[in-house]
Amino acid sequence: MANDRLGAGEPPAGDHLQSVYRFWLVGHQLEHVEAPWKDPYSFQPIVEPQTVLGGWPFGFGFWPLDAAFGPVVGWNLLLLGTIVGAGLLTYGWLRCLELGRFGAALGGLAFALAPYRLEQSAGHLLGWVALLLPLALLAVERARVAPTPARTHAWGATATLAVASIPLSGQLHLALGAVPLVLAYAALRLSRASFAWALVGSLVAVAIGVAIRYTLIAGSPEGSGRSVDELRRYSAEPVDFVNRWHAPRSEEFVYLGWLTPVLALAGLVFLARRRRGLAVLLGIAALLPVLLALGVNLPGYELVWRHFAPLHFTRVPGRLLPIADLALAGLLAFACAGLVRRAGSRSIAVAGALIVLVVLDLAVQPLSATAADPDNRAYTALSSSPPGRVLELPLFEPGEHYGSVYDYYQLQEPREQPAGYSTIAPKAAFDFSFTHNRLSCGVWLPGDGADLESLGITRVLLHRGLYAQAHRRGAWFAWRGLQDAGFGPVAADGGVTLFAPNAGATTPPVAEPPRFRPVLCTGWRGRTMLGQQATIWLYGSGSVSVRFSGNANVRLLVDGRSSAATLGESGWHSLLVSAPRAGARLESVSLSP
Repeated sequence: MANDRLGAGEPPAGDHLQSVYRFWLVGHQLEHVEAPWKDPYSFQPIVEPQTVLGGWPFGFGFWPLDAAFGPVVGWNLLLLGTIVGAGLLTYGWLRCLELGRFGAALGGLAFALAPYRLEQSAGHLLGWVALLLPLALLAVERARVAPTPARTHAWGATATLAVASIPLSGQLHLALGAVPLVLAYAALRLSRASFAWALVGSLVAVAIGVAIRYTLIAGSPEGSGRSVDELRRYSAEPVDFVNRWHAPRSEEFVYLGWLTPVLALAGLVFLARRRRGLAVLLGIAALLPVLLALGVNLPGYELVWRHFAPLHFTRVPGRLLPIADLALAGLLAFACAGLVRRAGSRSIAVAGALIVLVVLDLAVQPLSATAADPDNRAYTALSSSPPGRVLELPLFEPGEHYGSVYDYYQLQEPREQPAGYSTIAPKAAFDFSFTHNRLSCGVWLPGDGADLESLGITRVLLHRGLYAQAHRRGAWFAWRGLQDAGFGPVAADGGVTLFAPNAGATTPPVAEPPRFRPVLCTGWRGRTMLGQQATIWLYGSGSVSVRFSGNANVRLLVDGRSSAATLGESGWHSLLVSAPRAGARLESVSLSP
């Protein structure tokens, strides 16, 4: 249950696969008496086992569900549980504010069905972690009125744990808004014990965020912050907040509803008459994340983003919207309570009508059946193979979400591999992908086989489905390159084929590219080199001429061995293009007898 996309014979890449993997790691590591926050498989042996975020706290619930039902059913049950839990926790918080059952129920329903929260639950854990917000506010309220010191401190500790768990789960951007919200709320609903616990939770959350910044993030390519281009790409536009049918990237889906904001505004008016301080806090909590979600479309945001250090490491301005969802749900509840109270004998009919209208207003369907491939025969064959690391092709740089497919298949047969998916992987992991990405297109250099052997790689898995998903050329060349390097296919299922040393050669199960034009394979965006290395395949023989614009100082390596720009006998020939820096633009490739 995730964002349905075409998988081309494999699970479609996405954050849901990375999340399942990190949930699974918790139980897997504990069963092996290892730290549940360590990933011993990704980017190995290139870097030290990585500390990963995302397993806390849901990995502990996933562990028994996975053991009982398998990862797919376990994920689905846990996801449905977070939707119900978000609604019930919001209901409990609103009941503590002396709201009637109808108002509190409608508020809980609005937060459970909040479109942005649901969209960010389909794979990203932001929607899951958002339920810690009403939990923290509920705990503050219960700590205020607890009849005994023991219960007071138990609820206070719950508030602390809820706030601290937000950055601990990896949702640092959400923590930037959650910490001041909970602290301000505890100060407004002042009791000495509840405020003290909220303050402790806030300080712990800040300490966790700082530790992550100067350990995990500092050692990655993201250590200098995000780019303005990324910020622009994910900034919402005003019309997006009322557009239920926004199709592209989930980060731009910020629909709030039409009726819901109007009712929330009415609730703000009702609340301001009796509890002005709470009305101001919920009003700010509803409005500020919406404004910030506009990103560069909000005057002054880019300036603040550049100079406010914690914000500079964020790229999706809308990640604070779960706070607005909760505030809108709370204000909506006060509106419902006010309208039901004024309805008198027709209160049940009015409450029922409001529930139906709000559900229709918020109804979106971001969750759908998504290919899972839980029992792939290629990985079953791998499990009976001798110990050793694996190489998965095509290679992706660690920050590309396509690597999540490799994470997910680890659940079927855990093996160390030099690939993986993490935006904050150390630079050495990125260097490996940049250097060896040419293997994804079948371009091998002398010594590559020995390099793989030195890394302990004994098997290769070729994912034709991922070539299709990522619109990567080169599956046909990769298959031939593996066979030329001494590997042969031994098992296949769907889009996955397992290669082992010294196995027989077979015809690639993908079509040969047209021979009449060059194939720009890896390392290109259009005709521009993405890095310092890129590959081209040419069919024919004779002298080859490759021309770049400007004064690009490029070097050619023909068929992995010769620097002469002459192709031998007629056939496919590889050109490995090297440049001092990225950005060189290819103007033409020609072949003359």
